[in-house]
Amino acid sequence: MKYVADLHIHSKFSRATSRDMVLDTLAYWAKIKGIRLLATGDFTHPEWLFLLKQKLKPQGNGFFCLKNIIPSNNEYLKSLHPSPEDVSFILSTEISFIYSKKGKVRKIHILLLAPDFDSVDKINQKLSGLGNLRSDGRPILGMDAKAFVKIVSDHCPNCVVIPSHIWTPWFSLFGANSGFDSIEECFEETTPFIFALETGLSSDPPMNWLLSCLDKYTLVSNSDAHSPSKIGREANVFNTEFSYKGLIEAIKSKNPDKFLHTVEFFPEEGKYHYDGHRKCGILFSPRESLQHNNICPKCGKKITIGVMHRVEELSDRDQGNSPPLRIPYLNLIPLNEIIAQAIEKTAECKSVWDIYFRFIHEFDNEQNILTEVSLAELKRIHPERISLGVERMRKGAVKIVPGHDGCFGDINLFEKDTQEEETQGQLKLF
Repeated sequence: MKYVADLHIHSKFSRATSRDMVLDTLAYWAKIKGIRLLATGDFTHPEWLFLLKQKLKPQGNGFFCLKNIIPSNNEYLKSLHPSPEDVSFILSTEISFIYSKKGKVRKIHILLLAPDFDSVDKINQKLSGLGNLRSDGRPILGMDAKAFVKIVSDHCPNCVVIPSHIWTPWFSLFGANSGFDSIEECFEETTPFIFALETGLSSDPPMNWLLSCLDKYTLVSNSDAHSPSKIGREANVFNTEFSYKGLIEAIKSKNPDKFLHTVEFFPEEGKYHYDGHRKCGILFSPRESLQHNNICPKCGKKITIGVMHRVEELSDRDQGNSPPLRIPYLNLIPLNEIIAQAIEKTAECKSVWDIYFRFIHEFDNEQNILTEVSLAELKRIHPERISLGVERMRKGAVKIVPGHDGCFGDINLFEKDTQEEETQGQLKLF
């Protein structure tokens, strides 16, 4: 069975998230986005876990579905009619670990997947004495990441540990400000329990392929969404048995017949792709940063070192080289962003969503529109400039001012010379 999976999101109980991050609304947006399997997020939070147990029922395959879906009053959603069978949920959570190791403060986020509520209850019981799980949907624990992996491997070996957005400067495995230089340095003897890594919005697979030490790990991509309309902006496409076991086996095997490809941002659009200092308006490539000794020329403070810089620091391969076994990928741009550029409006304004939902009603879901529907069909929906934007995205013919220091990159599909110039990130299924 072919399906799209987004394995990392947050609930309304996480900091800086939309109040609409609830199961019923997420079911609507999963249908809109073309997502068949969606993470629950935040199962460590007691109130969210109560709602998960109240509203979800097991499907007998390690996944869950809603017992029923409450009709929406939203003007766009109420015309859609998702059924509980349209989307399945996988139990998941993300935990923030802040601790000192080898004389340095470490800040790492880790994603955890679970096959059943018994496993969730065991994990929560072990963690409840180590920190306040109620304080945030993504709780902060002051324990070594390797100690957490030991707890999981000892008590719930069928759970899956995936280091989150591994290159983000502030909270990640390889983060420039708080991470490590190798996986083994972080997880030590528990390293063999880990078999997958989440690349994050600011990196894509070719960047990670520059490190031969990552060859044995499967690279996954997820949205880390904080609002419903952001789910699926990065995701994974599988063709395997629709079950927890089938999913994990597909990830472990790195078999491109089962793990078809990942859906990626153009990495330049991520908030930390390049180096910079947002307050001073400084944007540097890694080479420019080194020329300035990583110091902001305006204020004299250290700039935020981005993902590309950090990848280059740790890489041992040249551009163009890649491991023999790798999962393909696609670079995509969210449909509402394409529409916004086509009609010269902001991505969240009403006129953009009006057009967006015309496309959804006509072509079923966003994944279909971005990757499958023919350009001739898309041109039937006015204005035609939107189909031109999709065409350029599919060709990788985009211009991007890279994101930096917490600012998303600026993608341009419609400058006069965009068709002739292409960024380094090409939309190709490698």
